[in-house]
Amino acid sequence: MTQAGTDSSRDRAREIEVSAKDLPLHCPLPDAPLWARHPRVFLDVSKTGQAACPYCGTRYSYHGPAVAGH
Repeated sequence: MTQAGTDSSRDRAREIEVSAKDLPLHCPLPDAPLWARHPRVFLDVSKTGQAACPYCGTRYSYHGPAVAGH
């Protein structure tokens, strides 16, 4: 997982690249700073490769093999 931007850009949505090891994807991530905590929401990146958190606006993009699942 990589993160674009800096901590000084808190007022703008972050963009985070995730891989297969980050699935199932949820926001906030375990290493999120305390100020960025909100109720956990699971995000589906399997269809389009992208998802945005409805709470904080963080955008996630998936880069990896096609997701196998139900």
